[in-house]
Amino acid sequence: MAALKRLVDRLAAERCLPDADMLALLACGDGDVLSHLFARARAAREAVYGRDVYIRGLIEFTNFCKNDCLYCGIRRSNARACRYRLSEEEILACAEAGYRMGFRTVVLQGGEDPKVPLVDIVGALRTRFPDCAITVSAGELPRKVYQQLFDAGADRYLLRHETADPHHYGKLHPASMSLEERKACLFALRDIGFQVGSGFLVGAPGQTSETMAANLAFLHELDPHMIGIGPFIPHSSTPLTSKPAGTMEETLFLLACLRLAHPRALLPATTALATIDPQGRMAGLEAGANVIMPNLTPASYRGDYALYNNKLATGLEAAEQHGKLEAALAAQGYSVKSSRGDSLVV
Repeated sequence: MAALKRLVDRLAAERCLPDADMLALLACGDGDVLSHLFARARAAREAVYGRDVYIRGLIEFTNFCKNDCLYCGIRRSNARACRYRLSEEEILACAEAGYRMGFRTVVLQGGEDPKVPLVDIVGALRTRFPDCAITVSAGELPRKVYQQLFDAGADRYLLRHETADPHHYGKLHPASMSLEERKACLFALRDIGFQVGSGFLVGAPGQTSETMAANLAFLHELDPHMIGIGPFIPHSSTPLTSKPAGTMEETLFLLACLRLAHPRALLPATTALATIDPQGRMAGLEAGANVIMPNLTPASYRGDYALYNNKLATGLEAAEQHGKLEAALAAQGYSVKSSRGDSLVV
């Protein structure tokens, strides 16, 4: 096991490993090596960000989507979905509620919905909240629209690549979508000047160690400001409903690897991780994460933004429980930061 611990140390020092070494590390299940990995990941985060945890206010603004991704509960073909689309006034009201709580980052997340006037909404948010960071997560858009969003005042854009293996990508998405186009969007966003976030599903059907190694290699190439990963959780109204979910253990392992490879990136402890295990959020922080995104979406809509079965939208996932979340984090020695919390990746 000493050789695997040395691989952990090399990943921390070099930020990337050759494929053979990365595959050897990904195959590791030894407890001592995992303890060493998590300790190195916490140390890497604390060397850059201390024990600060950045809070983002999440607004799920639409669950309409033109795409038909096989794993997603808001896919176009899901006739059982109860669809909604927030108005500009509702979005501004959500952001105002978050602002009163002290949040200085708002995250607009939704399906690919051409009927949402997203540029106008971003402009309205920028005018109303000039001291806030605005993050958008609305899928693949033409470069000119990305530029319009940036010019309107958006600072960040989240677009997970989901899997960096083209064959695997084709197993999870309709033929109309391609990994090549997804990557082109990510590099266009970076070129425009956005703080860019990407990431992948953990445990998605068809995933292999080689797939995971490809994900880590692509993220090394992209060098994103933010990286969001979470376990695959099946939705009952998708073709993948019978597939097993990803595990917390594998997600935490990969979070720790990502922290070593990207010490200056922002890594969220995602809602999916908290959904799959009650201790998922805190375990994610202990594996190197440093972002949590409480939900500001109106309570009447939260259950309808169901990307996967049993998605958490209450308890500490709800923005209105911010005080309890802060107390829970403080009890574990973390300091909650509601400021913009920009990534230190340049």
